[in-house]
Amino acid sequence: MASSSLRSATCRAALRRPSCALNPTPLPSQNLHSDPPPDSSSTLADKIVCDFSRGVPNPLLDSPARLPPPVLLAILFRCCGKDLSLAQRLVSLLARNPGLKLPSEILGAMIHVSVRNRRAADAQSLVLRLVRRRGASRKEVVAALAATYGRCGDSGLAAFDLLIRTYVQAGKPREAAEAFRELKARGLFVSINACNSLLSGIVRMDWVDMARSIYGDIVEMGVHPNVYTLNIMVNAFCKDRRFDMADSFISEMAKRGIFPDVVTYNTLIDGHCRAGNLEEAMQLLNSIVDKGLKPVVVTYNAILNGLCKNGKHEKAKELLGEMSDGGLVPNVSTFNILLGGFCKIGDTSEALKIYDKMVGSGLVPDVVTFSSMIDLFVKKGDMNQALTYLGDMKNIGLVPDNVIYTMLISGFCRIGLISEALRIRDEMVHHGCLPDVVTYNTILNGLCKERRLSDADQLFHEMIERGVPPDFCTFTTLIDGHCKDGSVEKGLRLFEKMLESNLKPDIVTYNSLIDGCCKEGNMEKVNDLWNDMCQREIYPNHITYSILVDNYCSKGQIKEAFRFWNEMVENGIEPNIVTCNSIIKGYCRSGDALKAEKFLERMICDGVLPDRISYNTLVRGLVKEEKMHEAFKLINKMENKGVLPDVVTYNVVLSGFCQQGEMREADCVFKRMVSCKVQPDRSTYTTLINGHVAVDNLKEAFRLHDEMLQKGFVPDDKF
Repeated sequence: MASSSLRSATCRAALRRPSCALNPTPLPSQNLHSDPPPDSSSTLADKIVCDFSRGVPNPLLDSPARLPPPVLLAILFRCCGKDLSLAQRLVSLLARNPGLKLPSEILGAMIHVSVRNRRAADAQSLVLRLVRRRGASRKEVVAALAATYGRCGDSGLAAFDLLIRTYVQAGKPREAAEAFRELKARGLFVSINACNSLLSGIVRMDWVDMARSIYGDIVEMGVHPNVYTLNIMVNAFCKDRRFDMADSFISEMAKRGIFPDVVTYNTLIDGHCRAGNLEEAMQLLNSIVDKGLKPVVVTYNAILNGLCKNGKHEKAKELLGEMSDGGLVPNVSTFNILLGGFCKIGDTSEALKIYDKMVGSGLVPDVVTFSSMIDLFVKKGDMNQALTYLGDMKNIGLVPDNVIYTMLISGFCRIGLISEALRIRDEMVHHGCLPDVVTYNTILNGLCKERRLSDADQLFHEMIERGVPPDFCTFTTLIDGHCKDGSVEKGLRLFEKMLESNLKPDIVTYNSLIDGCCKEGNMEKVNDLWNDMCQREIYPNHITYSILVDNYCSKGQIKEAFRFWNEMVENGIEPNIVTCNSIIKGYCRSGDALKAEKFLERMICDGVLPDRISYNTLVRGLVKEEKMHEAFKLINKMENKGVLPDVVTYNVVLSGFCQQGEMREADCVFKRMVSCKVQPDRSTYTTLINGHVAVDNLKEAFRLHDEMLQKGFVPDDKF
């Protein structure tokens, strides 16, 4: 009261002076940026407050940067003591000047004033301004709020709550935790709501141990947790799959009189489902009812999601029925979970039933629904049906997103319809949905597979022009495409550009380049790539070794091939059927089919089962060495091992017998081929006809010629 009377007396004295009316506040002769004497600061602050309260223009308030910070702070405190609305007017005036660099303490006072006036948005804006000050530590920020706390009236805990929540909302939970601990060190508290906001932000970052530590601080401060705290911490433990800790925490909270609600159980159920603990999830569902709580749709959705992800789709269907029987109405998310589950396993029949049931229930499908259906038909290769659902989606006003358009583009690329993929891309752009790097990579992959490398290069430049930076997948796709097309030099140039773009190649990139250089016979470059790869700590895989083994085997350099084979085995990489087939080819190319046959037997002993390529390669090698009877015996071995000879197998043996003029054996092979229901092709008939002509058996040659025509094959007619 005394101070209030003193301020009133000062104001009245100022009003009695005529000079105050004519010249509101004369500028002091000293520099305003230097601290004036205490009595001068106090008088100046009183005069400015007096003018401001009367609405009299004041040059110093019009240019607050000219006022020393202590004076400005004193003005703000005096306004608070005089009239809270007057203080808010001053805060608004200062806040409207974005170029004004206000000290932390003044910003702290302004925050308290805004909080007292219930100007939450203004207060939060000022908090952001405070925390974003260059070099401002959490200690400085808290000090600014603490120093002015109480001097602007009683703002309660709201300003400190706002500080914590603002850090969390800005995506800075670590800074929020530091500010919280600084407040704790000063004996300042925040509400349980702010504590929950902090815990939630920390848990969102999966910092479970930090959440436990902060919770300990909350309890130590004497802040009483509530059911929201319980649910946040249970969520933290479930995220970390520490279900025993979750159970212990629930028991601990029960001793405090805080009991789990349906949200707690939903969180536990979802956590167990994500961990694959479906039995525990079902037990918890039963516990909800036993505790007198009612499961909600979200509860069932969590279990349905767990069942579908763990391949228990039929059980999920049963649970949907139980849910409906219990009086709960499934929502769009419920159906989307089931639909997504059946779409992922490619069950078209069930997916269509669920979709129809969903629509029949009066629910409107959303983007997720259509995404599942379109993905299903794209993977089935049924692009017409996929486009039908795209049309249905548009008809109900839904806008396809980047994911859906990319699915369709991928589908058309997979079946070689690049023009359709590009049409979808154009439609996508037309509707304002800009292709991202995944979309471009999908089209590039399709173009490269179709050997449309010039179009791929053009698209590559287009994506750069449109501001979509290529990633390592973009470069690897183009490098592989050019290497497979024989343009290894272009592939190497792209590789250099990739490195210049600070993109790290992977083993796939190196495999493409090594394969291309091997096919060109540029083994010096292969060696350079190998060394570069190892320097980057990218180690060869089974494909790398298979490329090198196959390269040397193709040249018949079996010794060099085995050098890489041995290195592969030493590095713990088991040879697969592809590598083994290369060795068989290598032996056969070097004219040693019998060694190839022994190697095939060794393969079987080592647990690598030969395939049709293995046998056909060996048959070809034996025929080439005119070991016809061994070749024919091999067909019997094939059949005994469960590998059925195909038209290639029989044609190779037929060709060998025909070249040797052994037409009786050739005819036997042909009859066996037909009896085994292997359809002869044009090459079969041409080989037999030429064989019979060579031994002057024109009658049989013409008979086969007629049979060939009846089968729809066009004969060579050069015999």
